[in-house]
Amino acid sequence: MFNLPAPPQFRGLDPGLPVTMYQRQLPHWRQAGATYFVTFRLADALPQDKLQFLKRLRAEWECTHPPPRSQRDWEDHARDVTGRAEAWLDEGYGACQLREPRWTNDLQERLHHFQDVRYFLSCWVIMPNHCHVAIRPFEGHPLETTLQSMKGLVARHINAAEERSGAIWQAESYDRIIRDEEHLYRVIQYIGRNPSQAGLPGASWYRWLHPDWEACGWKFEDAASPP
Repeated sequence: MFNLPAPPQFRGLDPGLPVTMYQRQLPHWRQAGATYFVTFRLADALPQDKLQFLKRLRAEWECTHPPPRSQRDWEDHARDVTGRAEAWLDEGYGACQLREPRWTNDLQERLHHFQDVRYFLSCWVIMPNHCHVAIRPFEGHPLETTLQSMKGLVARHINAAEERSGAIWQAESYDRIIRDEEHLYRVIQYIGRNPSQAGLPGASWYRWLHPDWEACGWKFEDAASPP
């Protein structure tokens, strides 16, 4: 049962502050100072038939939800797409460069490079073809810019080593604002159990939880509900 106080540097959705939304293939909600649960993946992590399915799903959703669309409509659609995609990611499709320790280490360095300067990073797991993080960007450092910075150098290193060009990462990430402490708890457990859920051996994934949070009693458990 959840019974933990808020950990340091966490701030959930504040009902007293404005929330903005923009959309690409998915809607993205933003609130200054909020903490986000983010999933970003390698460009080839989903096969073409799954990508085509998501396009058809979006087209069908637009037909059944004509404008004006409510926030609840957008949230339900985003939850549906994200849930399907994250289940498919666990199947380990694609080149899975993040199985290689040199690229996992490279990404870890980028994740922590501007810790406490541009953002507060509290938790992550690196899987063979995707990564989950819980992060709170600081003022002046939008989430999109922060993620692009994290991923960009890793992509250049992989392309140079493999003597190739082109996209390494999918441009659009899956993200949501973490609502409150209970939601945060579920996010952390989802991140922590994702490798075992995907049936991965210990050498093919890496996870991390901020030591200050562990000192407050926040930790990875063996099982939890999805976020």
